[in-house]
Amino acid sequence: MLVVGTIAMAIKKIQSGWQVDVQPGGRGSKRIRKTFKTQAEAKRFESYVYAEVAKNPAWNPAPKDTRTFRDLITRWFELHGTTLRDGVRRRDALYRAADAMGNPLAVEFSAKHFADHRIKRISGKNGISHCSINHEHAYVAAVFNELKRFGEWDLPNPLAGMRKLKVDERELAYLSKEQIDILFPELHNSRNKDAATVVEICLKTGARWGEAESLRREQVKNGQIRFHKTKTGKARSVPIDGDLHKRLLSRGPGRLFTNCYDAFRKAIARAEIELPEGQMTHVLRHSFASHFMMNGGNILTLQKILGHSTLAMTIRYAHLAPDYLDEARKLNPLAI
Repeated sequence: MLVVGTIAMAIKKIQSGWQVDVQPGGRGSKRIRKTFKTQAEAKRFESYVYAEVAKNPAWNPAPKDTRTFRDLITRWFELHGTTLRDGVRRRDALYRAADAMGNPLAVEFSAKHFADHRIKRISGKNGISHCSINHEHAYVAAVFNELKRFGEWDLPNPLAGMRKLKVDERELAYLSKEQIDILFPELHNSRNKDAATVVEICLKTGARWGEAESLRREQVKNGQIRFHKTKTGKARSVPIDGDLHKRLLSRGPGRLFTNCYDAFRKAIARAEIELPEGQMTHVLRHSFASHFMMNGGNILTLQKILGHSTLAMTIRYAHLAPDYLDEARKLNPLAI
């Protein structure tokens, strides 16, 4: 009996001649037996099997993939997730999803697993929005896509043909000039005086709350604020007026503001400003964009200021432009 790697081989004399007994995949795999009249023929066949195993996968089948979906997530994180700014948060969300789906074997994972999981997530006691489940859908699909790019996954993406849920576009709330005039006195009356300046930065630059609140002095120079470590991963610079520039530089080195979200939230409540769910701080970014377009701003310039990766994100504000679709009034068949 001869054993080479995982290949069990034997040549033995039987009544009808010389028999070669092989298992290319090792113990438990398909067995091949062949009998020859002479020992020389049997040895030639044995050499042939050696050669085929080296170059032909059919002779040496790959071992069964026993990885679970959780194992794939871990591998995805090692190869790709660690490079993402929100990689740890995304990995943990994927782990929770895997556990909720029973952590199936990766090779058995299917669109049905995610479809059943989606129904439970939406209809549960604390049901999540279609938008949130679509984000989870994208995270799961990305695991298989990325591992395929790294040569770690050979099968098709189980979610490749699965459509995301339709999400109705919601109206983006923004603060009117009157509401802004009411809000700032309440901010100045807050114990945390940083809140007023953070709100001012958001309204003057379109910055996200986290970008403004975490601002450091070295990001302020030459009459501009440079935002980095942004949601899209792309840095951008936005000009500011001289007064704000001077006040920011006077604050000293390092981080300029303390955490002041709570002060902002309480000021909104005191000003009796009602906002849609989920738009508490983002209303400031929407307010900048909305007033920018209402004051005659250019949509492509707005895209650059906001740092949107595609114009499709910015086009949501186009209807606020003074001349938006003005041709409809001028060029309709009854106007000519």
